[in-house]
Amino acid sequence: MTKQNRFTRVNFSLFFYLVFFGFGGFFPLLSVYFKNEVGLTGGQIGTLMSLGPVVMVLTQPLWGMLCDYTRRSNEVLILTVVMTGTLGLGYLLLESYAWMLVLAALLAAFQSAIIPTSDSIAMKFVRREGGDYGNLRLWGAIGFAGATWVMGELAERLDLTVIFFGFALSLWLCALTGLKLPKEEVAFDFDLRRGLARLARLPRFGMFLAATFLVFGPVHANNVYFGLLFQDLGGTVAGVGLGFLLAAGSEAPFMRFSGPWIRKWGLLSVTLFAALVSGFRWIFYSLEPSIAWVYLTTVSQGLSVGLFIPAALQYVRDLAPSEVQTTAIALYAAVGTGLGNSFFTLLGGYILDWAGISATYLLFGLATFTGVGMLVWVKRLEERRVENAESVV
Repeated sequence: MTKQNRFTRVNFSLFFYLVFFGFGGFFPLLSVYFKNEVGLTGGQIGTLMSLGPVVMVLTQPLWGMLCDYTRRSNEVLILTVVMTGTLGLGYLLLESYAWMLVLAALLAAFQSAIIPTSDSIAMKFVRREGGDYGNLRLWGAIGFAGATWVMGELAERLDLTVIFFGFALSLWLCALTGLKLPKEEVAFDFDLRRGLARLARLPRFGMFLAATFLVFGPVHANNVYFGLLFQDLGGTVAGVGLGFLLAAGSEAPFMRFSGPWIRKWGLLSVTLFAALVSGFRWIFYSLEPSIAWVYLTTVSQGLSVGLFIPAALQYVRDLAPSEVQTTAIALYAAVGTGLGNSFFTLLGGYILDWAGISATYLLFGLATFTGVGMLVWVKRLEERRVENAESVV
């Protein structure tokens, strides 16, 4: 490995660390800021936080088209990183809830380009130069986990407004790092019409998407409501950060060693197990356990998210015909991290106002177990397909 090649890999790792450090120290504590400092209701918080995922789904293909048209992916990446960090500071200047909604949409529009563009640039680099993309992206998980604890401690000692300055500073430093990334031409648009026509012939795909909506939507919505749950149980802002550190920090080890489990038990079995862990976790939180038990159970996120992500993604890739795999993966991401996230974040906020945070987590648990039922159905269809294929042979 040349000195330049080694420097580029370190630069990629630093880029991912900084961008996820910014995200990790900001978004998990943003709902706490809205409730404690601004005085928003649960419904207002849910609406505000649910807007981003929908906007990101709509604007992400547009950034891909811009990268493809201009052939300046690196410049687009740097622009969106700088603008995302800068727009985050805008919340400190606003008092009107309507303008906060506008700002949330703008921030999400720029943020939507960061991860797909940087992932594409990194993937092109490792395919050309060799190496493991996962070793570069792993620093993102480390940055996210560390930021939740660091910014939680700072917010407790200083003020919750510190999260906005930490967010902006991290992303501005990230943009400087991005100047040294290799120049690559990337695009991440997809043929939606052709892909849907092919995927509609696969009932298992539609059912798996529905299960992903029900299982992964609450996982993402938990990032909004975990801080409110923790404070409702008597925890501190610093405690929220520590809880996120334990939860996010547990994902990387399980994700790293998910391969042997998948090979031994199969993709759908691992996905089912991960979904069950999530469901039991949400139901447990709805029973209002002690802070100590919340800390102990946060590591279950590694078993759920750390296993669900690689197993589900691989199942979608294997299920879809090769010519529409990109569309299938994009739809999977849009349904789980986009629409599912938005739906449960929005509904969870209104249930918070109506019946309290424990009812919000009861909703998450019931929805997840419904998703488990759909995964069982998909698994049975898969087993019947294999049996029919064997009988023909």
